[in-house]
Amino acid sequence: MPTIALVLLLMAGDGKDLFERRCSGCHAIDRDKEGPRLRGVYGRGAGKIPEFPYSDALKNSKLSWDAESLDRWLTNPDQLAPGNDMGFQVGSPDERKAIIAYLKSLGKQ
Repeated sequence: MPTIALVLLLMAGDGKDLFERRCSGCHAIDRDKEGPRLRGVYGRGAGKIPEFPYSDALKNSKLSWDAESLDRWLTNPDQLAPGNDMGFQVGSPDERKAIIAYLKSLGKQ
């Protein structure tokens, strides 16, 4: 039976592939694109990279990115922060979980 650490490692690997296929058009890990850089997003407050022009919805949201808030964000960004600029959703719960595991595995900036 695999350990929890192994399962998380495998999910992060799947999440990297999913991130590259689904998210990298607008986001990069270490540089801003149309969306903000995402290394260190897990545990960071929403709208907190000073150089990035976030929507007022995110800057004023008082969200902190953890597994639950990232899952809600990837499910329906407009429901979590109405008026934000992200027009993309990840419908599959398994894909969201893998992407979040990958983002968490990246650590801080």
